[in-house]
Amino acid sequence: MSDLLEEVLRRITPERLRAAAVAVTSIPSPTGREAPLAEWLAAQMSEMSGQVQRIDTDQANAVGRVRSARTGRDLMLYAPIDTLTTGDKDEDVPWIGPGLRPDMRPDPTVDGDYVQGLGAGNPKGHAACVLVVGQAYAEAVAATNAETKGDLVLAFGAGGMPTNALDSRRANTGHGVGASFLLERGWYTDHAIIAKPGDFVAHDEVGLCWFELTVNGIHTYAGSRHRLPYSNPIVAAAEVITRLERWLADFPARHRTSTAAPQGIIGSIAGGWERMPAVTPAACRVRLDIRLAPGQEPLAVRRELADFLRGVAGELAAEIDCELVNHIPASATDPGAWVITETIRAWEAASGREHTPVPDNSGATDANILRARGIPTARVGMPKAPLPGIDFALGMNTVQVTEMRRLSEVLARVAVANSEEER
Repeated sequence: MSDLLEEVLRRITPERLRAAAVAVTSIPSPTGREAPLAEWLAAQMSEMSGQVQRIDTDQANAVGRVRSARTGRDLMLYAPIDTLTTGDKDEDVPWIGPGLRPDMRPDPTVDGDYVQGLGAGNPKGHAACVLVVGQAYAEAVAATNAETKGDLVLAFGAGGMPTNALDSRRANTGHGVGASFLLERGWYTDHAIIAKPGDFVAHDEVGLCWFELTVNGIHTYAGSRHRLPYSNPIVAAAEVITRLERWLADFPARHRTSTAAPQGIIGSIAGGWERMPAVTPAACRVRLDIRLAPGQEPLAVRRELADFLRGVAGELAAEIDCELVNHIPASATDPGAWVITETIRAWEAASGREHTPVPDNSGATDANILRARGIPTARVGMPKAPLPGIDFALGMNTVQVTEMRRLSEVLARVAVANSEEER
């Protein structure tokens, strides 16, 4: 172990990681409103020339850099900072459940090895690891007078979640907008590591398509149902959804790869006036998310879906329109790339066991944005906290400090290895 690595690891303590996780979790940052957290993060990177990179009044990235002799390659440690839900009961309830549990609020609590609160596990615990590693690295370089070869960049991206805007001021606040803005403004590196959930090193991941289906019908009135033409698109949509759910359940088997099992879900339905159930609407809209394995094309998926819907429309004598409304491409980095092989070596050293790739992945992250812009990128993270009765939200909202320490060691080992590599 080099003197620099030993000094970095000595500074990454459980107490420091716990404090960072509590701090970032306590600052609300729903997608589109990350600026307060970005400001706090930039202030913590004083030894790295930390700065806030504003996208608009409410949305911002935070970035910092540990400069080097620049005879080697630059490495980015990246983490998104926005939460999928808001912690506001008026926005989240009843869709998240009958009420907000304590873990669903940006009010962190500490229970032994665990920190809980909105986004404490995903993404904020991962962002806390990136921050502490960057701080420890900058301090260790200064303390040892190490002559590093390549820059270490810390980047905390806004808009990493798969969501559209909470309000109408700017539509494109999610789906990697912060990562794109970051790279467009010169924060570009030779390779990158994104810290996101998953106790393995990934060189690729799925993309996503969002589709909007419109089931058409006839607008009429309850008092006239027996006297006028009647075709209720809500009823037809229920039949479409039942068949579509079965089709989506079989989708992964048709498109599985060695690493991916791309899933699909129906996430939204809208039809009719809630204030006026005495009438039927002329249309019912259904929105769904279909993931794409690396190599899949969005229009090929659209054609596959449209072909299925033509058959359903014929069975139901219904009129169904299908439009692609969002697409983030799947991506892959050469598994032999330095950042992949070095991250695997670091994972094995920190974990004390051989790395085994995990199959059947279906999660998409900003790694797709980084790779699409030409940066070889590895993804590595923490497993879900081993709590009884854990569900999706509790997994997102819980981080284990022991696992933070292990992930931080992985990131630190790659950062130091990069600092010693000549171009």
